[in-house]
Formats: sequence, C-alpha cells, structure tokens
Amino acid sequence: MKRKQPNILFIMTDDHAAHAMSCYGSKVNQTPQMDRLANMGARFDNCFCTNSICAPSRGVILTGKNSHLNGVKTLEDGFDGRQQTLPKLLQAGGYQTSIIGKWHLGHGGNYDPTGFDYWNIFPGQGQYINPQMYDMGELKQYIGYATDIVTDLTIDWIKNRNKDKPFFMMCHHKAPHRHWVPDEKHKDMYEDIDIPLPDTFNDSHEGRSDAVKYNLMGIEELTEFDLKEPFPEGLTDAELKYWKYQRYMKDYLKCIASVDDNIGRLLDFLEEEGLKEDTIVVYTSDQGFFLGDHGWFDKRYMLEESLRMPFLMSYPGVIKEGSVITDLVANLDFAETFLDYAGLEIPEDMQGRSFKPILEGNKPKDWLDALYYRYWVYEGEHGVSPHYGIRTLDYKLICYLKEARDFSGNCLKEVEDKEWPQWELFDLRTDSEELDNVYDDVRYQDVVKELKRRLFELKEYYQDYED
Repeated sequence: MKRKQPNILFIMTDDHAAHAMSCYGSKVNQTPQMDRLANMGARFDNCFCTNSICAPSRGVILTGKNSHLNGVKTLEDGFDGRQQTLPKLLQAGGYQTSIIGKWHLGHGGNYDPTGFDYWNIFPGQGQYINPQMYDMGELKQYIGYATDIVTDLTIDWIKNRNKDKPFFMMCHHKAPHRHWVPDEKHKDMYEDIDIPLPDTFNDSHEGRSDAVKYNLMGIEELTEFDLKEPFPEGLTDAELKYWKYQRYMKDYLKCIASVDDNIGRLLDFLEEEGLKEDTIVVYTSDQGFFLGDHGWFDKRYMLEESLRMPFLMSYPGVIKEGSVITDLVANLDFAETFLDYAGLEIPEDMQGRSFKPILEGNKPKDWLDALYYRYWVYEGEHGVSPHYGIRTLDYKLICYLKEARDFSGNCLKEVEDKEWPQWELFDLRTDSEELDNVYDDVRYQDVVKELKRRLFELKEYYQDYED
C-alpha cells in the first residue's frame, strides 16, 4: 500500500557544530535527545554546506540553488521571495506550510517569507530573552527564553493545523548563535569542570596561506560583551586565551542543552499525538562552527569544522533505525529530497539532487563525488578572504581569491602586500585536522591538476561565472 505524503518537521539551529553532539562523538558535551533522533533514523557523516554563513545557507535550503543564483551570497543580501522555493512547491502539492523562529533573510516587501501559510519570525538575529517576533508581519513581544518559545509556537501550530493536509514545519532556533545567552535553568551547567581543548587549539598555521594565518576570529578576539564579564587581570596571553575559551564554550554548550531539551519535547509531542509514524523529522544546523579549533570561533572557512553540517533524519518504517550515511550530501540537496519524499516533481533548475535513494539503500552509480564551495564575503568583521574550492571524500582543494578587508574597507595590514590567489590542498585520508598544506608537494601534483580540472568543471556546471 502506498504511503500518504509524510509530514515534514525541519528543525534547524544556527552555528551548531557537529562535534558538539554526542552522536557525532563529541568530547565536550552530551546531547541525549539528538542521539535519540539519530537512533530513530539516519546520521549523515558527510553533509556539508555550500557557503558557510547563516543567511546564504538558508537561501540554498529554500531554493535548492547555489548562492549566486538565489541572490543571497552574504549576510547583507535579502532573499527575494518572488522566486521559486521549497515551501511554495510543497504548498502547491497539498501541504500546509509554516516557519517559526529565525529567518534572517530580510523583512518587509519581497523579503518577508513567502509560500508559508503561517510565519512568525525574529527580526534579524533575534534575542535570546523575551524576544520580539513578526507574527505574519505584526511585531509582538514574547516572554521567556527563545528556544522554548519557538518550540511552544511550533507545537501550538501543529496542534491547530488543518489535519486534512500534511504539514511542512520549519522550526528554526536562534541558538547557539553569538552571543550565546543560556537559559536560566542551565546557568550552572559545566561551571565545575574545564572544557577539553581541541587538539588544534594552538595551531601555528605554519605552511598555510596568508588567508588562514591572518583573520579576526581568533579566540583572542572574543569581547567582554561576548563573555558577559570583565577579563581577569594579571594573566599571560596564553592564560587569557584559555580563560576566554572556557567562558565561550560553557555558554555555547548551555545554549545547545536547551535545544536538546526542546528536541525531546518535539519528539515526545509527535508520539503523544500519534504523528510519529507519518512524520519525517530532520535536525540540522545552517553550517558548522569552530570551537577553538585552529584557535578560532565562528565559521566561514572551507575547513571541516565550519563546512560540516550535522544532519539527522528519521522516518519510521522507511529510514532504517541507526543508519550511518557516509556519502557526500549538501544543503543544496535538502529541497529536492523533501520534494521526492512528498511525491512531487523536482524542478529541473534546482541544482541539488534527492538523496532519498541513498537512504533506501539504492545509491545511484553516478552519485555526487565532489562538493563545490564558495564563500563570497570580501569585507566583514571577521577578516576572512573570499574563496572557493572542491571537497571529495579524500581531498580538499581551496583557492583564496584575494585579501580580506574589514567593514570599513581597510585591508588587513598583514596581507596587503601578498600575492593572490593562494592555494591549499589537504589529504583528508592522512590529515583529517587539515594542518599540512601539500599543494606544493611534488608527490601531489597530479592530484592538484585533477582537482583543479574538477573544480572548474563544477564551477561551470553550477553556473558560477564570476572570477
């Protein structure tokens, strides 16, 4: 008997690194409810974003198209809601659709959410405590903690939906985005322990490009506003860096604890309402995040901690419990996959591909074997150079295009006289931490040649014609 169209509950956070989830082997925290979801279905070990920054990733997820085609290449670009989107296609295919929480794609005119029967979104980044939200355009004040509020509103909407239709709900949390304000009930978590340092915490970046050696996202750059208390006096530089890391990580992990609790609430609710068997549940984040890795916080770089997205997906009776998927997938593929499960046609101009066959054990012989990545920001507060690259299962090739500049347009002084572009190559089979740039190693010149060929082939395939 053919199954009816499934409900789709798409839960997404902001800046949650996979290596801060126990189902991904976290060394710093436990996430029992995320682990519960992973055990219910599949965990994807090689899910990546195509542009590691908040708004662009969301644009890709909504459209199944890369940033340069959907119009959201940077945080400053609003999303034009007149274009084709996943919720519009699902809506036309019989779904009732909703988004609650973080939007971060502009507000007013064509920037408000479209294709949703109901939307209630934070202005911009939103606030952790007593947030304001645009309820179908009307600004309202909510009392409480943002992660709880988004979950409450999600549950209320599902309860009161049109039960004659399947639903598509985008439950989008602010957490654990900067400035990492925990819920009061988690304020004492981790306070009696030291969070372990990542192995690359004191990375010297020796042998790396200037684009990696110099930026504005080192742990040293964290402010008193970020850490919510004055810096202690009398510490050496190394001691202060360690202190900042501890404060940063404890608040970050406390924010994740709230997300984990609320995922449990949602899973319990689906079971209580008899919706579990008919609902696809996804948990992901818009990109990864550096947790002191390479001495940094934030994201943007094509390095693994930033590039990798956590992705968990359950569909009882369809997706095998406890599955682990190691094939390459990207946020570019999400829309196509949901349309496929809904039994709807996938538009030809979408650039991703449904990974439903992989989940069902029927991996296509011509499945994706390389990911194309492009970070477009030239001027910004973190001083990260624009770059693009290719990642296969074995290698990663990155081209840093030009110097980074700050918001004022000033070049970082350390790179103003450097030659560009600059290249890096990593052998992921032997160097999973990406410490050894082998681009100039004579033993890898055939690899460089082949990866450059593939890179420019993908650049053409995805219609990225900008240098």
